[in-house]
Amino acid sequence: MKTRKLSLVIAFVLISAVVFGQDYAFKVLASKGSNEVKSGDTWQPLKTGTSLKVTDELKIGENAYLGLISASGTPVELRKAETKKVADIEVKKGGSALNKYTDFILSSNAETKKNKLGATGAVVRDVKENKAIVVILPAKDFPYVYNKSVIINWDGQHVQGPYVVTVKDMFEEPISKFETPEISFTLDMADPKLASQTAIFVEVNSKADPKLGSSRYYIKPMPAVERENVKKQLDEILGDISEETALNKIYLARFFEENNLLIDAIGEYEKAVKLAPDVPTYKEYYDDFLYRRGMKK
Repeated sequence: MKTRKLSLVIAFVLISAVVFGQDYAFKVLASKGSNEVKSGDTWQPLKTGTSLKVTDELKIGENAYLGLISASGTPVELRKAETKKVADIEVKKGGSALNKYTDFILSSNAETKKNKLGATGAVVRDVKENKAIVVILPAKDFPYVYNKSVIINWDGQHVQGPYVVTVKDMFEEPISKFETPEISFTLDMADPKLASQTAIFVEVNSKADPKLGSSRYYIKPMPAVERENVKKQLDEILGDISEETALNKIYLARFFEENNLLIDAIGEYEKAVKLAPDVPTYKEYYDDFLYRRGMKK
């Protein structure tokens, strides 16, 4: 009996430590529009990075947006104009797989980087080769790609379209050519012409003057064994963030970056921005990623 009582006391102490040690219910990852929080008796403007307690109350404005991360690491998006108690926010129970990415997202200070990126936010130019078109893809040290779609963007400031995207095999023989007036192109790695390739080179040139072009960029599908390992990890995460939301895409972008799959990370950041084009925070996180990984300076 004494042993049982002692066990109950220890359990109560441990539970209390967890409950009282957690000093917030949510943290604000992104906020757009007229959003306010009442902590106590007064309403205050809600800013990115704010910690929300269970006893707080939210006032979400018309056409506003809130991207929150719960203390357990679960992402939540709020868009409905209403006054809502933090305690009433419904949270899907997330697994431990999200925790490692949550810590990074919360510690990544996109606001701090914003001014620096605003002053120097040009894509990295190849000074040595002096290329007219610079593609926003990682260096050759990170060629691997998991997904079947590769989003290719480039700097169109110095060369106007239309552009020609050329895909070559390892012997530098052209496999496919695509014409586009845009400064972005989605490459389908499942295309029969590409699916059989162990690696490819991609370059972008002006249609009017083919001499005006980019360097070659190396893209390599993941080997089967490594891909299966990534798939297992990804499936675990997707069990918690399967919905197509901008905030969930930020998690996926971080997952791919953690696995050095920078091309896939670019794709997820692009999707996040497209899903919430009116929320500048996601573009700032994307720019922060490009800056950290040397694709912007």
